[in-house]
Amino acid sequence: MSGFAGLGLRNRRAVPLASVPQEPVARFRTTVAGAVREGWRLAALFGMPDPSGAVRLLALLADDRRGELGAIGTSVTGSYPALATECPEAAYFERELAEQCGVTPEGHPSPNPVRRHPPDHPGLPLPPPRDRELFAFSPLGGAELHEVAVGPVHAGIIEPGHFRFQAHGEEVLRLELMLGYQHRGVEPLLERVSRNRAVLVAESIAGDSVIGHAEAFCSTLEALARSRKTPRAQAIRGIALELERLANHIGDLGAIAADIAYQPAAAWFGRMRGECLNLLMALSGNRYGRGLVRPGGVGFDLTPGMAAEFTNRLERLRGELAPVAELMLGTPSVQARLEGVGRLSREQGLALGVVGPVARACDIARDVRHDHPYGLYRFAHVPVSTAWAGDALARTLVRWLEVQRSLDFLVEQLASLPKGAVRVECGPLRPDELAVALSEGWRGEVLHAAITGPDGRVRRHKVVDPSFHNWPALAAAMPGNQISDFPLCNKSFNLSYAGHDL
Repeated sequence: MSGFAGLGLRNRRAVPLASVPQEPVARFRTTVAGAVREGWRLAALFGMPDPSGAVRLLALLADDRRGELGAIGTSVTGSYPALATECPEAAYFERELAEQCGVTPEGHPSPNPVRRHPPDHPGLPLPPPRDRELFAFSPLGGAELHEVAVGPVHAGIIEPGHFRFQAHGEEVLRLELMLGYQHRGVEPLLERVSRNRAVLVAESIAGDSVIGHAEAFCSTLEALARSRKTPRAQAIRGIALELERLANHIGDLGAIAADIAYQPAAAWFGRMRGECLNLLMALSGNRYGRGLVRPGGVGFDLTPGMAAEFTNRLERLRGELAPVAELMLGTPSVQARLEGVGRLSREQGLALGVVGPVARACDIARDVRHDHPYGLYRFAHVPVSTAWAGDALARTLVRWLEVQRSLDFLVEQLASLPKGAVRVECGPLRPDELAVALSEGWRGEVLHAAITGPDGRVRRHKVVDPSFHNWPALAAAMPGNQISDFPLCNKSFNLSYAGHDL
């Protein structure tokens, strides 16, 4: 256990790749499963070409109590005994591995593909040809049961995804998800294109999480280059990330209100979301923050006049938000409609490795800003907002709590911006190193991991969007609910298709 935990790996700190322990696959499985039982969690599990011609698997583990990260590797050829039988958190990662790297986890409880695409990393062994559209749904038997297929094309303006319900009357007994319609080959692009183009790719991973992904991407490069951002750059990044969180949480509150036909809150929250997007536009020139976060810092400064204007607009927004939220959340019919819908237990959340507001709503206090603090969050702390019921009401309450705490944080930071440059040089990357960057995006933990080769170029870039952790939780939360509850349950999770599909 001490081998992988003693690397000195931390959030945004690089270590030599040679220092990562490499173990036989049987011992690798035992070590990872044992670490998870002792309180670590599996943040990422991915593969890369090995010089021997095999596939090198690398597991990244996080100890949230101590703010530590660990890494351990093994090499496999063709197939290996599935880790998911001992560590449920690995199940979804191993499905991705089978598809992305062409290695088969033998004995996996649910070996369906994750995105239905061929292996897309050069240098990996080619697996036997297969039908990319094949997805083995598992219909339940029984004359009184029926199946409802929804999507991938939906009536609303949302991204494509297929949902297969097994139901008895209106009660859902099982939900299976088939995604992958938005696969763009993000990881190979990040490994192949120049740094200036790669940051544009990172900003495009999930269009509503521009700051979260760009910040994590740039931080891996900065760790590998030993580039130290100025306090002012760190503060502006933190302000932008909280504005992104505000915009999306407020938008979600309005969307949840719309799904239960509570139109007053839907209209007002929708309008107030626009105010947060307008602040991002004032900061970066567009409503989603593209072009702001760049290696070495940020591309735009926040002048004293802008800071004063931002503070005034945020204080006005605070006064407008409170009565609408109190009206919505204090209305008994709203509470009754949200309570008990899509309940995810704490035990289910821990087994699936959920992150973000989904985790915090079922009393799992995971928040990268608190557990693995970085940048501005090392000095300015945001309280972790939790609830215990794990249902749509709890996820709504967590969002409202986080809105209030982000507002407090923003007003405080705008009043005390450090002086100095907003960007420094981000030089060449160190060769043969591993760097991991975690950010607390508005959906939860965004992970970018980069590994350099002997020439200092990125040879493997791994991305884990919070939706990758949380989509299986949506399927776990639906049984026992009505089919008509699905739009509300889905919106209370509000996961990204593009962020999942990469």
